[in-house]
Amino acid sequence: MRSFRDRLLSLYETLLKEYGAQGWWPVDREYHSAHGSDEREEIVIGAVLTQNTAWKNVERALSNLKRVSALSFDAILGMPLPELERLIKPSGYYRQKAVRLKEVCGSLNPVEKVESISREELLSIKGVGRETADAILLYAGERPYFVIDAYTRRLLGRLFGVDGGYEEIRKFFEENLPQDVSLFKEFHALIDAHAKRFCRKRPICDGCPVYGICGRYGL
Repeated sequence: MRSFRDRLLSLYETLLKEYGAQGWWPVDREYHSAHGSDEREEIVIGAVLTQNTAWKNVERALSNLKRVSALSFDAILGMPLPELERLIKPSGYYRQKAVRLKEVCGSLNPVEKVESISREELLSIKGVGRETADAILLYAGERPYFVIDAYTRRLLGRLFGVDGGYEEIRKFFEENLPQDVSLFKEFHALIDAHAKRFCRKRPICDGCPVYGICGRYGL
């Protein structure tokens, strides 16, 4: 029987062939070049804003911040709370997220801290859960932490029969894949792309590129 490592890498190659490189996390490099800000700050801000909402809503909030040249830690920290709430309102839970943003931006300022802060320290910041922490560490800190979300849990259970809590599933990926940051980034994005297209709560099996290896629905 093939190892989990071989099966995961095969899944990665299949999804990459099907969907192409996702290039996640998306950032506006032109904006940061023009404003002298750091694109890693946008990743951190986006990681907080995407909690409990769809990415399209985050994009609207980020656009609002860009419109007033406030897509940076210093701008967030210097902004009155009511104004920040208004700008990020499209992301939902905006009052709670405004407070969280100020807390996270203050704790990670300057942004170079993402390169050295421990996962435990990051999790100790109010408003930072495990998924948010791992997204920051992987996409902003360039460190090999695999991000686990609902899409990942669903796909892993159906394809491999693997179930468990957040940490168990994170370790499953990290222990069975090469410690390659680029691979972690792309794989997570590809899983999300596939889950949104086919592996939904009510799966669309017709045309699914991994139907034949699906432990629950495949042949």
